[in-house]
Amino acid sequence: MNPKVLHTLEYYKIRTKLADHAATSLGKSRAESVEPSSDFEEVKRLLKATDEAVKVDRLKGGAPFGGIRDVRAALHRARIGGTLNPAELLDIANTIAGGRKLKRFLQTMDEHEPIPSLVEAAEPVSENRAVEEKIKSCIDDQADVLDSASPELSRIRSELRTSESRAREKLEQMIRTPSIQKMLQDALITMRGDRYVIPVKQEYRGSFSGGMIHDQSASGATLFIEPEAVVTLNNKLRELKLKEEREIEKILIMLTGFVAEAADELTVSVEALGELDFVFAKAGLARELKATLPVMNDRGFLKLKKGRHPLLSPDHVVPLDVELGNQFASIIVTGPNTGGKTVSLKTIGLLSLMAMTGMFIPAQDGSQMCVFDAIYADIGDEQSIEQSLSTFSSHMTNIISILKGMTPKSLVLLDELGAGTDPSEGSALAIALLEYIHRIGCRVVATTHYSELKAYAFERKGVINASMEFDVQTLSPTYRLLVGVPGRSNAFAIAERLGLPRPILEMARGHVDEDDRRVETMIASLEANRATTEAERSKAEQMRAEVERLRNQLEDEREKFREQRDKLMARAEEEARGAVAKARSEAEEVIRELRRLALEERGAVKEHKLIDAKRRLDQAVPELRDKRAVPKAAKKRAETIGIGDEVRVVSLGQKGHVVDMHGETEATVQLGILKMKVNKSDLELIKPAQDAKPVQQVTASVKRSRDENIRTELDLRGSNLEEAMIETDRFLDESFLNGFGQVYIIHGKGTGVLRTGLQEYFRRHKHVKSYRLGNYGEGGAGVTVVELK
Repeated sequence: MNPKVLHTLEYYKIRTKLADHAATSLGKSRAESVEPSSDFEEVKRLLKATDEAVKVDRLKGGAPFGGIRDVRAALHRARIGGTLNPAELLDIANTIAGGRKLKRFLQTMDEHEPIPSLVEAAEPVSENRAVEEKIKSCIDDQADVLDSASPELSRIRSELRTSESRAREKLEQMIRTPSIQKMLQDALITMRGDRYVIPVKQEYRGSFSGGMIHDQSASGATLFIEPEAVVTLNNKLRELKLKEEREIEKILIMLTGFVAEAADELTVSVEALGELDFVFAKAGLARELKATLPVMNDRGFLKLKKGRHPLLSPDHVVPLDVELGNQFASIIVTGPNTGGKTVSLKTIGLLSLMAMTGMFIPAQDGSQMCVFDAIYADIGDEQSIEQSLSTFSSHMTNIISILKGMTPKSLVLLDELGAGTDPSEGSALAIALLEYIHRIGCRVVATTHYSELKAYAFERKGVINASMEFDVQTLSPTYRLLVGVPGRSNAFAIAERLGLPRPILEMARGHVDEDDRRVETMIASLEANRATTEAERSKAEQMRAEVERLRNQLEDEREKFREQRDKLMARAEEEARGAVAKARSEAEEVIRELRRLALEERGAVKEHKLIDAKRRLDQAVPELRDKRAVPKAAKKRAETIGIGDEVRVVSLGQKGHVVDMHGETEATVQLGILKMKVNKSDLELIKPAQDAKPVQQVTASVKRSRDENIRTELDLRGSNLEEAMIETDRFLDESFLNGFGQVYIIHGKGTGVLRTGLQEYFRRHKHVKSYRLGNYGEGGAGVTVVELK
């Protein structure tokens, strides 16, 4: 890529921002030297790695790069025979450890969230524990050689500490002596040139005639003297120091040899670590810019959704919407210079360069970018009239260079095309240049002052007009690019707003060509229509967002309802299991009592006793089974049931015989002395009529006559809900047996608790066909009218 284009589009500033996110000098160096790629497959690979790094950054807050250093120079020196110092060796050991930690981190992450590109990039990272452990066994975290690095070094340092202790003890005895203390400037021991000395006043130098003067203070009042008594001890210390240095040198040579053997492997590892840091730096920049992954293509198609220039403040930059390379290959931005055209050009160019580098771009999801083989740009501010010739020459030089290098897969950005010369010649030249570039097949975005290019863009297929929006009311640009709307001169409108006298304006308008006035009128109409459409679109978008919000809210409420329903059903099922166990024993007791009554009364059972027994039976066996819970096999067998068959009433768990059929759905079953009308789906065939024993029916005729005391209304006012439900159940059973079609339940108005509870009970009751509140004259809301089956 041409370095001048990278400078013009401010790509180098993006590289600087990218380098700021690098965790190591390796990544920083890689970021500062990166350039865009024109290889489509390579760009896809780079973006895939960046996307995975963004995922790691979002889930884990980044990757661990602690301890990793750029040790390539030290590795090279070890390879050619140099000796590394302890700090360099420690950096190499820490880099090996840091690389291993990073590699393990990525491998672990890959097990939960696949990041194959990063794992592959980390594959060359060395895990050479042998070199690391050898260095760490000899050098501590402060880059000091340990005593345990070798037995000889341990012995030397032990002897060195002993000698130092003796020398200090000797000097401490001297400075504590009263006769010597008066000769000292300070009662302390110091060192000069690796030798222990004491500070002696100048006038007492003769008292230490056998000693050696190593230094004196700036004023000359203090001499640092090595007394004769410790000269031998200091000489011994010097010898031991030299031995220590020679032994340390041997250890460093030995460690450097280990590093030299693995230098090539470690160099590849370090470069891989630098590449990984560079990828994560791109993830950090994406987070800073709130950037997204672009969809890449090599078809010359570009579609930016709310694209933002990455070097401008997000609070002030106006998002750019632009599409290029589908229906039209060239965009001509016309109209006066309002300060937004150049930014639009640079945004398109810079975001293209970022995508081709494998960076996310500051735009909405779904933005599409193209991998161009090259991007060319001629962008520069207009200069003064005196410099117009040099400005024109400069533009032409750049454009001629672009024409020589461009291909059908290039992107060309031209700012102020044809500027700096005579308007008529400039506009003609601009049209010719655009036509030539368009025929080559390049993607072009050009800005110009010349209104003649509006007609060219309107008439030429594959070319479209665009302009920068301008608010005449505020006399300021909005910096929004309007594709499809040519720019128009706002000079008259601005002058009128600023107070230019109307006669002058009318005279000026009279000098404007009729065709130009028609074009301006057309453009004004287009802008008005666009504004209306934009307002309608914005309103529709708001409505869509509101509908989406309500839909999500409804879905949340529905989910909460499902959860609450499931909880209630689970609790009801739990209570039902207990009720069923209790109901079975009570049902059996009721059946036994019915049989006893049949024997005692011998066919003359009183009606109220039978009614009471049936009520107890119904209460004993609540309807806990849902119709859907009836076994499919039972439903299938129920289809073949006929008169005389021995059957089981599933809901009651009782055996009986079919004595009559009522259509296709119901049958009358003899259960002991009791005859019941049952739905066939609740019956299970035990034996067909030919195999069943003859039915021995108990002749117990129940005469159902309406007793004088039985009424068609029940007054429950003053009762609580539990009492009311018991009374209502009894009343409905009696009303059903007496053949009443409609009854009245008086519950009063009150708080509505009794009415609500009873109506919920009516909804489940087997004898109730429907219910409603009383009408005018029936008691209104204080009465529920129940229609029986």
